[in-house]
Amino acid sequence: MNNPSTVLMRARQDPVPEDWRVFTKKRGKLSGFLGGTSDDPDPLLVMTPDEVIEYKNDRKPLKIVNFYDLAAVKLNARADTSSGSMLADLHVWVDLEYLDGRKEQWRPAAFWNNLQAIQGFIEAYGVHKALRGRN
Repeated sequence: MNNPSTVLMRARQDPVPEDWRVFTKKRGKLSGFLGGTSDDPDPLLVMTPDEVIEYKNDRKPLKIVNFYDLAAVKLNARADTSSGSMLADLHVWVDLEYLDGRKEQWRPAAFWNNLQAIQGFIEAYGVHKALRGRN
């Protein structure tokens, strides 16, 4: 595993290695001010061949998922509807099962509505497992 701070610093600079995926999001001035994070760097989600690192703001710890620690991942979704409406809110996440038996849901905090980030996670894990993983 790489040093997460080094990965984030490198991801903020161009170019990054071909096998990394980087998602960025501009922090709005109003949301940064109201959240007390206006001086923080913009949110960043980095997927490397071995891990996923997410920075939301300086008040939240880094969220790191090391693929070597995972036994399995599974895409999951739920649609919520309200009565009288034809619209549904779609909630998508990845269920993580760790080698030590722990289970948790992964949904990027700063990129919660970004389906490409969810897809990127699953693709990165699949490549990791094919190249470095176990059966």
